[in-house]
Amino acid sequence: MAHYPDILLHIDGAWRPARSGKTIPVIDPANEETIGQVAWAEVEDLNEALAAAEKGFKTWRATSAFDRAQVMRSAAALLRERAGDIAFLMTREQGKPLAQSKGEILGAADIIEWFAEEGKRAYGQIIPPRAPDVTQMTVKLPVGPVAAFTPWNFPINQVVRKLSAALTTGCSIIVKAPEETPASPAELIRCFVDAGLPAGVVNLVYGVPSVISEYLIAHPVIRKMSFTGSTPVGKMLAALAGQHMKRATMELGGHAPVIVTDDADVERAVAIMSASKYRNAGQVCVSPTRFLVQERVADQFLDGFVAASKTIKVGNGLEAGVDMGPLANERRIPAIESLVADALEHGARLATGGHRIGNRGYFFEPTVLADVPLSARIMNDEPFGPVSIINRFHDLDEAINEANRLPFGLAAYAFTGSERSAHRLASEVESGMISINHLGLALPEVPFGGIKDSGYGTEGGSEAIEAYLETRFVTRKSV
Repeated sequence: MAHYPDILLHIDGAWRPARSGKTIPVIDPANEETIGQVAWAEVEDLNEALAAAEKGFKTWRATSAFDRAQVMRSAAALLRERAGDIAFLMTREQGKPLAQSKGEILGAADIIEWFAEEGKRAYGQIIPPRAPDVTQMTVKLPVGPVAAFTPWNFPINQVVRKLSAALTTGCSIIVKAPEETPASPAELIRCFVDAGLPAGVVNLVYGVPSVISEYLIAHPVIRKMSFTGSTPVGKMLAALAGQHMKRATMELGGHAPVIVTDDADVERAVAIMSASKYRNAGQVCVSPTRFLVQERVADQFLDGFVAASKTIKVGNGLEAGVDMGPLANERRIPAIESLVADALEHGARLATGGHRIGNRGYFFEPTVLADVPLSARIMNDEPFGPVSIINRFHDLDEAINEANRLPFGLAAYAFTGSERSAHRLASEVESGMISINHLGLALPEVPFGGIKDSGYGTEGGSEAIEAYLETRFVTRKSV
């Protein structure tokens, strides 16, 4: 694919511009050039999408789980076939290296296939009755049309989990995808359309996020919403969903701690965590951020992490050998600069990086801050960028207390050579997910979600489809 196309809405089986004709420019973060336009949906478009979703739900809920799975598996196959072309679009609009874009797309195909099979196992129950002529049972039924709101950091991965869970259970869906990165979600939807998904079952819109979310969540056609994004916005949308008694799955921000004890394999911890930290330029909700390293190995870990950070090749994600692309939009540069400057003002030590690279494109150096006081903003606000904080701790109680200090609880990591410490970390660190001595998050078959201010519900594993299903009880006496 040699060019970046203008992006249309998809409503009731048709790709079309907004009724108003309005568009939003799409910017390449590597060179700040406008590479395309995306259709800007307004209320008229949203009403058409709602009517289509209501109609599509009636068709799709009547389709068997087996047949739904067939369509989904066909879509996954198309996604794999088109992965190279779609990866080019994703890198142009989002900035991540081409290999990471392709990996995200191939991983999405795995997610689709996993959910396709899981929908076949949405079992009810037969409940033993108290009388011989009574039958008691529960059945699982789709909740109804879903509204999904997704961010720009993983343009396909964040859509595909919501989309797959909705489709496998028989729900229709309206996806409000990110305006910064519209082409790759559109190509994901195209795979489902080309696989034979009936008109109206999936609809795709872009526009002003607050306008679309407030309109869709409150609308009586929508029965469930799912949101991935920041905690402040998530709280507002969750409150709106609560006002209208709508089900909600919320995957919100984090500030992931990494605890490294003095009996851990330090070199392995550095290798795994440095690669994870700079993936997608640190714009990952589960990105390791607050490194808490026991005193005896703190200098070894810091030296190793700084050395690893200096080897990261930063550049245009389309170029060979690039490890880290630009930040996704112009807002991220001043945000990161401000956090770093504040940390230094509070007494932190800059071990490497800390500056924008060049004056064209949103590139930022891989950055390591050491000995950062709790009063610094970066110790309390998620940086969402290529910045690592490396602090020391004396004993495990101190590390666990710091890990749990913030209201966030999405992901955590730990490296230790002690089974006793591993057990304590697993049971005492307050996070929806913790990965100990390896990197094991975000597989299709495992839960993905947070606790506390990081949200509720899961978008992975066998529990993920429950939020899209209603349990109905039926009791019948023989005539």
